[in-house]
Amino acid sequence: MTPENVERYARHLVLKEIGGPGQQALMAARIAIIGAGGLGGPAALYLAAAGIGHITLIDDDRVDLSNLQRQIQFSQADIKAQKADTLAKAMSDINPDLNVRALNSRLTKDNADDILRGHDVILDGVDNFQTRFDINAASLACETPLVSGALGRWDGQLAAFSGQRGGPCYRCWVPEIPPDAETCAQVGVVGALAGLIGSAMALETIKIITGAGDKIFGSIWIYNGLFGEARKIRLPRDPNCPHCRSD
Repeated sequence: MTPENVERYARHLVLKEIGGPGQQALMAARIAIIGAGGLGGPAALYLAAAGIGHITLIDDDRVDLSNLQRQIQFSQADIKAQKADTLAKAMSDINPDLNVRALNSRLTKDNADDILRGHDVILDGVDNFQTRFDINAASLACETPLVSGALGRWDGQLAAFSGQRGGPCYRCWVPEIPPDAETCAQVGVVGALAGLIGSAMALETIKIITGAGDKIFGSIWIYNGLFGEARKIRLPRDPNCPHCRSD
């Protein structure tokens, strides 16, 4: 580490759970973030600040006025700009040592493996169940841990999966697309909740990379912002899961 690195990451270096080896692991890590919006934005900014060496952003959307209520990585001047490009610039402004690649494209079943292979952790910050299924399948194919966040109204969820066959995986949790699936545009979401869950996604990613603490693999952390209550539940493996069953 350079003297500038030592100063920049001083608050990490004094943590016994991170220290020099953990910071070096962060600086060598490769992270993929799908979705540059409410969840991907704060997660990306905190991971850039933490010293992640390489981050790939995947999002084909553009900034619109309704995003600014919760996606605080964007400003009024960014309306109509590509989200991935704009977020990538904000990350580089925080940490110029970061190697960030912005892909202004949609992740699909056909391109997911090629885009995500070679990363150490995958973050899912999308609001589309089919895309979540495609990300989960790619996580298992690449044997890469997956951190997934979700929002709606006053509620947030965080889950992490090891990326190994035998589960549980995201598809054990959501086996099929719910027939009454609703988006934030339909039901609303309080803006500050996006920062809370996105930051929690970044924290879990840092723990996975550095080996600090207890990971929540195979668990779901659920937060009710309206009442300030949180709980963590274990997710059972579905032996018939189409994605992670071992046969």
